[in-house]
Amino acid sequence: MLSKRGSSVIRAKLYMAAVVAKTWNPDINAHYRRLKARNKTEMQTIGAAMRRLVQICFGVLKHQCEYQAKITIAA
Repeated sequence: MLSKRGSSVIRAKLYMAAVVAKTWNPDINAHYRRLKARNKTEMQTIGAAMRRLVQICFGVLKHQCEYQAKITIAA
């Protein structure tokens, strides 16, 4: 469940990014399908996609390199 703490603006933007990413990003889409196969609700899967997007962004910023989907799929 998503917390109401933090910026609602950032949370809303992450939500919209996750909705788009579950369709167009192969890594997020694979993660989404795995969670749906485990009978997770739509909001749980979108919340997980939001977290995955934050992890991807953090990794790109931390390591100063381009996003590589192969690495995150294995994780």
